[in-house]
Amino acid sequence: MLGACGASRAPVPLVGQSADVSALTGEWSGDYSSAESGRSGSISFTLRATGDSAFGDVVMVPAAWGRPLVPWRQENATGGNQAPASTVLTIRFVRVEHGHVSGTLDPYADPQTGARLLTRFTGEVNGNMITGTYTTQLPSGAEQTGRWSVQRR
Repeated sequence: MLGACGASRAPVPLVGQSADVSALTGEWSGDYSSAESGRSGSISFTLRATGDSAFGDVVMVPAAWGRPLVPWRQENATGGNQAPASTVLTIRFVRVEHGHVSGTLDPYADPQTGARLLTRFTGEVNGNMITGTYTTQLPSGAEQTGRWSVQRR
């Protein structure tokens, strides 16, 4: 989720000790994949901490899709063919404790159907690397899991 990252308009609630929070600040890039969905691609995010909040943006580019995922809007699902206002997804919430990070992304559009997808993630911070798993809830209520890893740039 690369280069096009800018600050989110709203702060991300960030819960954790200051040492844990500072371990997450910076620019990160890497990849994600899911055997269940068959999707994989690049991921990048920038997290800037300010007190008890942070600003975080995520860009996800599925390998087979060739362009970034977009935030979910009602028009995505109803076949509206307007260009998306943004290709930046917003991190909604982050908790970090003793090197363990968890959080959620704001809803985003399925690249094939436009349906609303919800994703939560967990990971382990190890120096300049974070590795973890994610779970995406589909409109049917079913879930798909995958893995992700990023390195601080």
